[in-house]
Amino acid sequence: MREVDVAVIGAGPTGLFAAYYAGFRGLSVAVIDALPEPGGQVTAMYPEKLILDVAGFPSVKGRDLVANLLAQAAPFDPCYLLGTRAEKLTYADERPVLGLAGGERLRCGAVVVTGGLGSFTPRPLPVAEEFVGAGIVYFVPQPTELAGRDVLIVGGGDSAFDWALTLHPLARSVTLVHRREKFRAHAATVSRVLALPIRVVVNAEVTRLLGAEVVTGAEITVRGGAPETLPVDTVVAALGFTADLGPLAEWGLRLDRRHIVVDSTMATNLPRVFAAGDITEYPGKVRLIATGFGEAATAVNNAAVVIDPKAHLFPGHSSDGS
Repeated sequence: MREVDVAVIGAGPTGLFAAYYAGFRGLSVAVIDALPEPGGQVTAMYPEKLILDVAGFPSVKGRDLVANLLAQAAPFDPCYLLGTRAEKLTYADERPVLGLAGGERLRCGAVVVTGGLGSFTPRPLPVAEEFVGAGIVYFVPQPTELAGRDVLIVGGGDSAFDWALTLHPLARSVTLVHRREKFRAHAATVSRVLALPIRVVVNAEVTRLLGAEVVTGAEITVRGGAPETLPVDTVVAALGFTADLGPLAEWGLRLDRRHIVVDSTMATNLPRVFAAGDITEYPGKVRLIATGFGEAATAVNNAAVVIDPKAHLFPGHSSDGS
């Protein structure tokens, strides 16, 4: 059975910063994630998207943010256990023991859960099932692959509008279709898209896709109107996703819907188990990457005191003595 001071469950931005901070505090750390690469939803869903609300970065691509977080943690040599899940939580001598998929066991001084929204599955576009992988995509890992194409984006949230901004300089044409008149996306992003030569069709749905083996066109229908056919090479279905806590839901954690309830120290109701990032819930919670960074430091500092009661809660600033 492997032993580690802190086990971080989730390798998204919050988890990677928790790995850095645990190392900064002199703690050994293992980072566990079901995805095969670090970065969580940022890597899986929007690696090329510009993130605008991380302090100190006017803008930073998701891929670059993840690379910087990995580089920040690297001097402390965290152990990455990727492509596996933490399935069971038990205790031995009052310390958490994680049972991983595949049978490995990890004995920890403390656990910090940073699993974002848990495992996630994109919401499907009903008319697109037969074309998935043949012109229908739910994520765009490499936007340059859509250069010169006629792209149809379906959705009205942040992802849909972010992809519209990203793909407009690359694609031959970009059309965005949303079934309602109002959008869920950030108002500033919506304004930027509406100022560009991007066609935005509201109160409309994609009613049929055209093509034999790959998509060659789409039929969109505005409510109360006649169908219109557009030439389309790629459909980006940005309809959001459903989240599932998976095995975490069976651990006995206090939950508020899909979120883990924590106190001001980021402690859960289970001994030596903390949480940080989007997966947490408390009064006034704001789900931002920037918030998750602060919560990760809070969780690790409080975990350090639980692991070693002689340790100080606040270790000093990282710039002290430099």
